[in-house]
Amino acid sequence: MQSENLKSGLNPVNYWMGKDSLEKLQTLFEEFSKVFVLVDENTQKYCLPVLLEKAGTLDADRIISVPSGEEFKNLKTVSFIWEKLTEMAASRDSLLINLGGGVITDMGGFAAATFKRGMSFINIPTTLLGQVDAALGGKTGVDFQEFKNHIGTFTNPLAVVVDPVFLKTLDDLQWKSGFAEVLKYGFIMDKPLLDNIGNRSYQQIKDDSEMIIINSARDKIRVVEEDGLEKGLRKILNFGHTAGHALETWFLKSGNPITHGEAVAAGMICESWLSNQLTGLSDEDLKKVIDIIDRSFNRLSFPASVFEELLQLTRQDKKVRGNLSRFSLLKNCGESVFDVPVEDSLFVQSLEFYLGRQK
Repeated sequence: MQSENLKSGLNPVNYWMGKDSLEKLQTLFEEFSKVFVLVDENTQKYCLPVLLEKAGTLDADRIISVPSGEEFKNLKTVSFIWEKLTEMAASRDSLLINLGGGVITDMGGFAAATFKRGMSFINIPTTLLGQVDAALGGKTGVDFQEFKNHIGTFTNPLAVVVDPVFLKTLDDLQWKSGFAEVLKYGFIMDKPLLDNIGNRSYQQIKDDSEMIIINSARDKIRVVEEDGLEKGLRKILNFGHTAGHALETWFLKSGNPITHGEAVAAGMICESWLSNQLTGLSDEDLKKVIDIIDRSFNRLSFPASVFEELLQLTRQDKKVRGNLSRFSLLKNCGESVFDVPVEDSLFVQSLEFYLGRQK
């Protein structure tokens, strides 16, 4: 499918989804003077051989490898990517393929969008998180001073290729991380998706995952086509992420990093409680959301002494307006609202609720 992005303010994107999608890439390569591939040590070992086999004429000498992990998603690593592109004489008519999870597609997209004022890039997400969320929608960026995605652009890739062949390389932790974003789409806009998942955990959908993944990806594409620059509707995709990003940043700073999905799962419980307080989410739906999340995710543990630090981390969130953080919350399972102001004291109470200290 191709996204026209007529309302989004972004260039159109080719979306190739499903089995054997990689083979369609060959038609693009002849348009570019040189093609480069960005990988980390994991995707270089497990995914690059698949890409080279399926995509035909790629030059295996034009590979840029960076360390894996959120802690390397920074301007220092981007500078290294720019250096390698420069050494190998990349130009604005070259192509960068980002082969990896959300860190690679976010960072590679940013490097490409800023190299010589912009070179084309393609995202090939290799994780569940990347295939349903991070690689879609045109957000590029890096962390800065330990704040998530603090520096970045809205720049669409030329194409996004979602091929389930790569999911065979994932460990259990990465599967679970991506499943949090799948659940998010169900909570904010897609009740049939929740019904399809039913009482199954992330482990139990693995054999029935392709259509769930494609439906989740299409949910995001549908929202991004309407609002590519996040002026309105796209903000619903931030459900669970205001609290979640604060937790993710705190755990990273504490030297005990958690996955993005674990952070978002915790954030969705906090923000479901806020929804119950502020936007009409019923007690029944609150319990349903929590039960679904707890089925796949263990609760995080953090002391009450860090509540103030977590609150201050939300102050760096891109959704702050005035003196209050603006949250995307639920009206019910399958319907959401955005730009809901939340008082500091209520946010702290949501953390207490998450830890079981408040009913």
